Amino acid sequence: MANLTVVPEKGLSDEPMLIKVTGLQPSQKVTIRLTLKDDKGDLFQSRAFYEADNLGEVSLDKTPAVGGTYQGIHPMGLVWSMKPLKPFQTPMKKDVENSPFQYTVDLIDSLALGLSADPQPTLSKTCTRWHMAPGIQRTVIQQGKIRGTLFCPTGKGTFPGIIDLFGGAGGLAEYRASLLASHGFVVLALAYFGYSDLPRSFEKLQLEYFEEAADLLLKHPKCSKLTPEVHCGSLNDPMLS
Repeated sequence: MANLTVVPEKGLSDEPMLIKVTGLQPSQKVTIRLTLKDDKGDLFQSRAFYEADNLGEVSLDKTPAVGGTYQGIHPMGLVWSMKPLKPFQTPMKKDVENSPFQYTVDLIDSLALGLSADPQPTLSKTCTRWHMAPGIQRTVIQQGKIRGTLFCPTGKGTFPGIIDLFGGAGGLAEYRASLLASHGFVVLALAYFGYSDLPRSFEKLQLEYFEEAADLLLKHPKCSKLTPEVHCGSLNDPMLS
């Protein structure tokens, strides 16, 4: 009798997970498929093909994928090789506080190439990944001209501070700031256009705005210092790690 396990079943979005199958026939060929539905309802999926060892086991930290969306031994290969079912989509996490990502892991006891309707999975497991640890304080910031969200770690003492802002997409994304706070930083997710009453389009930078944001963060009682770089990035960051 085959058995599918995912360890841990609950955790942070950057926490490694181990997928393992036992109880197979020696040298049996199987497909493991990973599916995610993001906050917009878009679907993302990966799959890889494996051959069980002499004990009838497949463990993604030891068993190489012989084909699929990745090849070789990569414990998190099914995560970083996920692809959108609709072209040009990236996973979106809007609500970091109340809703985790739910991944579905399916075991199919054959090589399911995905060229036609897949057979029904033999086993399925669901694992949960949060972008914000329990106890993290989330505060919406509307102070002076500053618009954003502040995330503070739990516990006494002070923590290094980070200003987290994104590139040309505008708006406010919180998933990276909340995750950094979960690892011991005071993080200000800063919007600078396309959000609330800020300018709707990106035409020119008012550097005083960012200076005011830095002053706000440095005056926070939990912030010990501001890290020497502002953490910037695109909405296309690999947030599924």
